[in-house]
Amino acid sequence: MTTQATEEAHEAGTYAILDTAREQVLERGEGLNESQLKEILELPDEAIPAALQLAHEVRLKHCGEDVEVEGIISIKTGGCPEDCHFCSQSGLFDSPVRGVWLDIPELVKAAKETAATGATEFCIVAAVRGPDIKLMNQIKFAIDRIREEVDINIACSLGMLTQRQVDQLAEWGVHRYNHNLETARSFFPEVVTTHSYEERLETCAMVKAAGMELCCGALIGMGESVAQRAELAAQLAALEPHEVPLNFLNPRPGTPLENQGIMDGKDALRAIAAFRLAMPRTVLRYAGGRELTLGDLGTREGLLGGINAVIVGNYLTTLGRPANADLNLLVELNMPIKEFQKSL
Repeated sequence: MTTQATEEAHEAGTYAILDTAREQVLERGEGLNESQLKEILELPDEAIPAALQLAHEVRLKHCGEDVEVEGIISIKTGGCPEDCHFCSQSGLFDSPVRGVWLDIPELVKAAKETAATGATEFCIVAAVRGPDIKLMNQIKFAIDRIREEVDINIACSLGMLTQRQVDQLAEWGVHRYNHNLETARSFFPEVVTTHSYEERLETCAMVKAAGMELCCGALIGMGESVAQRAELAAQLAALEPHEVPLNFLNPRPGTPLENQGIMDGKDALRAIAAFRLAMPRTVLRYAGGRELTLGDLGTREGLLGGINAVIVGNYLTTLGRPANADLNLLVELNMPIKEFQKSL
């Protein structure tokens, strides 16, 4: 298309990449490739509503109308030996977060409170490179106690795993395992140096092979380029996770990224549309940082722009929106909460 024709199309409110996405993603169910995703991420501000509308249509057609609600809690906070530059739980940074273990009765109580919101998923998280024998034993005990009192799917996020640990978690009935890529392969060395991208991929591959659902997320707004954002979306799509939590950097005091700044809300909305158009059938979950990056209005726009899952309540070291605020918004938008289904 010539420059003049492109300008005329933009004035008319039409964009070739959106027409392509409508036919490729909405009609055929094929996600956009990396170069196409970059075009979505570079759309002008006036095209954002059209991109979000298309992403919403894709979500409804390929995922259905239900929204999955999840709560998360940390069994072990702080003191992690890894140097993920965005994370206040690293023991290598001068962060206000200190190492704390949560006891089992508190975990059970949190699971009950999570189930009471209508959530179908409860995720147990530990700030570790990978679990040792002590932590694995605690996880097994926690799973057993929660199951005695709460009817909810249990997920875990415990860092990098061995094959034996993967097999144990699957045997114990862990429904879903979270292990994020966080950022594009080309940008990863800028934010993590104590382990490699390949190590993360190895854990993801073992989790999928064991039959657990893979939750593998993104953290955007860390200084990566638009091209690297597109790269990440394409790399996640290639991994085919069941769920992708979409996080936006909330710069934490004492970390190397504390002065990075908050991602622009319009860029965040472009990313939501792009990630949905990359992965039409994946659970795309609102996760950390949306409160600062998007606020109430942006949260609504994202739910109408491809998001079909929400973490309610607080995150691991930061405050989220009150659970009732998200649940009331889902009711207002006539979005049914996914009903619990036991899957072992």
